Amino acid sequence: MSDLTFNKYAGAVLATCFVIAGLVQLSGGVFSQEKVAKPGFKVDVVEEAAGGAVADVPPDWGTVLPKADVAAGQAVFAKCQSCHSLTANGTGPDLMGVVGRKPASEAGFAYSDAMKGFAAKQPIWDYEHIYEFIKGPQAYINGTKMTFVGLKQQQDRINLIAYLHTQGSTLPIPAPNPAAAAAAAPAAPPAAGAAPAPGAAEAGKPAATGSTATPAAGAGGPTSAAPTAPQPAPAGGAAPKK
Repeated sequence: MSDLTFNKYAGAVLATCFVIAGLVQLSGGVFSQEKVAKPGFKVDVVEEAAGGAVADVPPDWGTVLPKADVAAGQAVFAKCQSCHSLTANGTGPDLMGVVGRKPASEAGFAYSDAMKGFAAKQPIWDYEHIYEFIKGPQAYINGTKMTFVGLKQQQDRINLIAYLHTQGSTLPIPAPNPAAAAAAAPAAPPAAGAAPAPGAAEAGKPAATGSTATPAAGAGGPTSAAPTAPQPAPAGGAAPKK
């Protein structure tokens, strides 16, 4: 290769480098980057107050099942149909008659050791155990083959169980238990502007005392005005004018 040819190639490479460097500098000037004060992808999560949290506990089945939406439960069951059916085993066992059935007992299905261990301790799939299992299968029975993420909405689980109950269940719906229903129901927050409960003193505020306090109704004293302090008698022992 002659020196002239080498110089041509070297010059072409060098010119290309200059062009690329120039384009980088030019694009940096045209498309300037400005730092934003607050990233657009940041999501601030507001934590719920401790008093407003509602515990997800099994409801009173005698109260919720008769009122559950069976049609909505059938729609929720569509999420299960990639693995389950009501006619035959598939990726998961046949669910016809699962409510009231013994766990790990569907003929022809190869259950996991974890599910077999659960069946050794639990005689039937009752409402409470189905409720907890479909909320998070892996969390409830560690090692189960069921990798479904679970139904996080309580009403979805209730409706699904109500639907499965119509599909060959052998477990009757129990009688309502008002005490259990009241324990499972979330406490209603006080209405805006509602007066505090009678007899409840405001935190941090001392109760009024002395002659300026107004006695409560029914306490044996007048309710309209504070008692008047006695006037001193004038000199000479004369009674005060009324």
